[in-house]
Amino acid sequence: MSYTPRLKEKFSKEITPALMGEFGYKNAMQVPKLVKICLNQGVGDAITDKKIIDHAIEEMTLVSGQKAVPTKSKLDISNFKLRRGMPIGVRVTLRGDKMYEFLDRLVSVSLPRIRDFKGINEKGFDGRGNYSLGVPEQIIFPEINIDKVNKINGMDINFVTTAGTDKEAFALLREFGIPFKNQNK
Repeated sequence: MSYTPRLKEKFSKEITPALMGEFGYKNAMQVPKLVKICLNQGVGDAITDKKIIDHAIEEMTLVSGQKAVPTKSKLDISNFKLRRGMPIGVRVTLRGDKMYEFLDRLVSVSLPRIRDFKGINEKGFDGRGNYSLGVPEQIIFPEINIDKVNKINGMDINFVTTAGTDKEAFALLREFGIPFKNQNK
């Protein structure tokens, strides 16, 4: 028997019928889906210390379960001592089973570890059914050993969906278990 992530199974068995009832879809193919999750971390201090980018790649790879790649600058900015092609960030894009596994860990383990957590702000939608979320510290992920962290960095997490409106995307992410402050939008 092959392994299927818990949230992937939940999507097909519970979320699809719930959204079909809520929005009146006639066909299961009309239900919005989660396409990918993009993780991005800006590491501006990498300009002065090259080892910081290696630590960021290592941490992002641990968190996501997939090899992270450095992002390089596109411009020369002399005030910041920045040259074109210098690594200034780390990113990874998750799709398929790895995406569902990351989302499961994020919702059930990592988000509740944020200090004074009262829910996620629902203002991160872009108008086209995608949602962006900022995490202030990478140490909320249990994969990262706090003793080995050189510098506390935040990261951006983007959820890309096939939803046409923010309302549909909100309902989809709410059904996946993302704890929004205001559960009924």
